[in-house]
Amino acid sequence: MTETVISHPHNPGLLHMKILENVDLRNFNTFHVSAHARYFAAVSDIAQLRQALDFCRQQNLSFMLIGQGSNLLFKKDYPGLVIELNIRGITRVQENDTHYLLRANAGENWHDFVLYCLDHACFGLENLSLIPGTVGAAPVQNIGAYGVEISECLHELEALEIASGSLRTFSNAECGFSYRGSVFKQVLKDQYIICSVTFRLSKTPRVNLSYHSLKQALKNVPEAELTPQRVSACVCEIRRSKLPDPGIIGNAGSFFWNPVLEAGHFAELQKRFPDIVAYPDHGKVKVAAAWLIEQAGWKGYREGDVGVHREHALVLVNHGQASGAQLYELSLRIQASVQAMFGIELQPEVRII
Repeated sequence: MTETVISHPHNPGLLHMKILENVDLRNFNTFHVSAHARYFAAVSDIAQLRQALDFCRQQNLSFMLIGQGSNLLFKKDYPGLVIELNIRGITRVQENDTHYLLRANAGENWHDFVLYCLDHACFGLENLSLIPGTVGAAPVQNIGAYGVEISECLHELEALEIASGSLRTFSNAECGFSYRGSVFKQVLKDQYIICSVTFRLSKTPRVNLSYHSLKQALKNVPEAELTPQRVSACVCEIRRSKLPDPGIIGNAGSFFWNPVLEAGHFAELQKRFPDIVAYPDHGKVKVAAAWLIEQAGWKGYREGDVGVHREHALVLVNHGQASGAQLYELSLRIQASVQAMFGIELQPEVRII
């Protein structure tokens, strides 16, 4: 591994950053698969981010951003520059009688930020506890869990336009949020890099128990003890019981989206499979992908170091030395068998490189 130092283009003495070559990304993805980046840079501020993008333009290189690598599968080496977005910091920017505006930079760990909010009596994000990843990645797919989506608390965000290097502020409405989506995943994909997110968080500790399994888990807790902190702890307990710790076994959480079907399509499917697990979803029906995969016989499957988790069929796992290509090949086999059995095409939630 070699190292290159690049300086500020207009003032070489002002700052510098390191560009590393031939970096193994095993420790930068939660599948813990080995893949090499031709170049790698960790950026800690917007000036360094601009430098990294300039380097790519000068060298005619592609680039990709990486936070904690919790939603990535590298099936091969990456031929360009991998940028670790490590811009940190949390700031209270405004408050009124009922709410705080709290800005978090993109490199902050998401779960740590949720805990920070709870420690500082800023409420609204507790149902999103223990979701892996960074603050900057969260708005892209409008992360959601246990009855809450990030769009409900996001006030605005600041993003760097890749083409110009200029910063732009996006209001909540301008983010175009949808189910697990936003403009940054659709019409503005690959045009902006989110650098900070500002949240509107309540000073009043109300709890959201609209999600059935969460409500059931807390049904015996006295109302006086139903605090946001208690909700967060319960969410963490549920998530840990369902999903393996990537520090122990390599995985990226749920590998596939839950498919959403038209009501008529689902009704026909339900005639053939009366026990199919599904939920209403804005006039359509969301089918549990884990149920589909389990019925197709994949739950607990293992071949060498590649497998499907024994407790959750949506989770592909690396038992040790599996390659990204092997995990990808397994995902294709799962997709094909679900398609053959149910006529449903599963879509990967994990970003495949």
